[in-house]
Amino acid sequence: MSSSLFQLTSSFTPAFPSKPTPTTRTNRTHNGFKVSCNTSPPNDNENQLIILPETQKLIVPNNNNVDRRNLLLGLGGICTGASLTSLPSAFASPITAPDITTVCKDAQAGIGKLEQAVRTNKCCPPSNGKAIKSFTFPTEKTVRMRWPAHGSKENIEKYKKAIKAMRALPDEHPHSFASQAKIHCAYCNGGYTQVDSGFPDIDIQIHNSWLFFPFHRWYLYFYERILGKLINDPSFALPYWNWDDPEGMELPDFFRGDESNPLFDAYRDAHTASPNVVNLAIDSKLENPTVDIQKQCNLYTVYRDLVRNATDATSFFGGEYVAGNEPVANGAKSVGSVESNSHTSVHVWVGNSKNPNREDMGNFYSAGYDPAFYVHHTNVDRMWKLWKDLGIPGHVEPTKDDWLNASYVFYDENEELVRVYNKDCVDPAKLKFGYEQAKFKPAWVNSRPNTKLTTSPRSTIVSSQNVKTVDQIKFPASVEPILKVKVKRPAVNRSKEEKAKANEILFINGIKFNSDKFVKFDVFVNDNVADENSPLTTPCDIQYAGAFSQVPHGDMSNMLMTSAARFGLNELLEDTNTEGEEYAVVTLVARAGADDLTVEEIKIALVPVAST
Repeated sequence: MSSSLFQLTSSFTPAFPSKPTPTTRTNRTHNGFKVSCNTSPPNDNENQLIILPETQKLIVPNNNNVDRRNLLLGLGGICTGASLTSLPSAFASPITAPDITTVCKDAQAGIGKLEQAVRTNKCCPPSNGKAIKSFTFPTEKTVRMRWPAHGSKENIEKYKKAIKAMRALPDEHPHSFASQAKIHCAYCNGGYTQVDSGFPDIDIQIHNSWLFFPFHRWYLYFYERILGKLINDPSFALPYWNWDDPEGMELPDFFRGDESNPLFDAYRDAHTASPNVVNLAIDSKLENPTVDIQKQCNLYTVYRDLVRNATDATSFFGGEYVAGNEPVANGAKSVGSVESNSHTSVHVWVGNSKNPNREDMGNFYSAGYDPAFYVHHTNVDRMWKLWKDLGIPGHVEPTKDDWLNASYVFYDENEELVRVYNKDCVDPAKLKFGYEQAKFKPAWVNSRPNTKLTTSPRSTIVSSQNVKTVDQIKFPASVEPILKVKVKRPAVNRSKEEKAKANEILFINGIKFNSDKFVKFDVFVNDNVADENSPLTTPCDIQYAGAFSQVPHGDMSNMLMTSAARFGLNELLEDTNTEGEEYAVVTLVARAGADDLTVEEIKIALVPVAST
């Protein structure tokens, strides 16, 4: 917290009046910020804080230099006429979606070539004039068992029937196919702001943070129940595209065909045709792999996403994102392991690379128009359950109120507006859904990447003597085409007991990139890449730590988005026989859209394992 802000926040004692007093007016200026209890927002002073007595709403200045969250600490005693119950707590400010039918605007963010967009950016839901209700858990005894996409023909036909019924509804119906697709657009591309938290000028973005998993779980929950009601089947359950299993790595057959198939989408890339299998490390260099090698590499990727790089809640779910945070620079600026890797790779692999914005699946505003999106995300949701079921120490959900009480608004299967909270979706059993397992144990569980699959020539590991240390590099540093640095480790040759208490994590912080396009860089540790002309290490090799990748979802005007990534090193150092090295050689290799991408910091630290 800055010293000037500390003076502001420490100068007042919070006051909680029993009644708002509309006639009270207090104007104070502190370190350049005017605080006013007024009747209307100012038009001429962007540095003025306003509390409106009539509505008890806080208006915060549109000023990037204001630490909005910390500023709330000192607002208690500034305007005695305002009730603090209407303000977000400085210690508990969960993201709160507004009334989605009354506070919504055309989506603008992340659609880089809006004038060439093949889908509409008018993503606001229809309004039926109903008030928002509180969520109640389902009481039926039936559990909807989601099934693997290469499952029974009976389930496939039921699924086609339900989607056909949804497509038959008028677009203005809240259950229509178009309305359901627009949900993702509105929440991901700037349809809603944080107005209910006092920040009407800041958009809500459910990607790139710890909101990613719970938001999509709720989205699928209502989508599934709506489809079931449309065909009058209370047991209806969604399929999951199990791209984490060798038998499910092709795009499921029931999505193919033409317009006569309700599951068909014209905007899918040509390489999704059979017998091609998905590449879960999209745009990484793997020269002409056989199908078997590609499948094994995919298993390695899933293992990294759920085990090696998902050692704790932040690494798996993503960084904190609370009221007052800008969506392109949220609190912890960190993206989760699954979201940044296998999740994003499937989006990009399916989306049509010839379309201006990689529609449909390759851009968040249009992804919901492809039925494959929901089947993909059903498997992403399954990853959450599998991650938790592994029972590994540290595999626990966030416990902060800011996460537990973050909330969204959806239309339910009865066309009622319902507010739901993260805390209520942690246990699938309480929501009456589960997952059929294609196999007793997923294949990736035993796919620790500890052997080389590729056969291209390899030199020995590049000598670290010729590599600069991080303190010899000028940051921010470009990763195009390759950034190689030597990073000091916090400890060497740790015992098994020490590793059980803390994980060694590689942090790539302050990643700034053009949010209009797909971006990706690979991360290697103690690899054999000397320069861009060297035989490149691949995702099939043991030195591959993982990747950072993003589907377009920032501002329209080439705005640089900020994020970060984390990679687990415990196993990688064991497998590369480099546990005794004082320094680790870290290599970032640009793969896509990284011509203007930079990083602010590269470091290695020990992160304590959270107790269950």
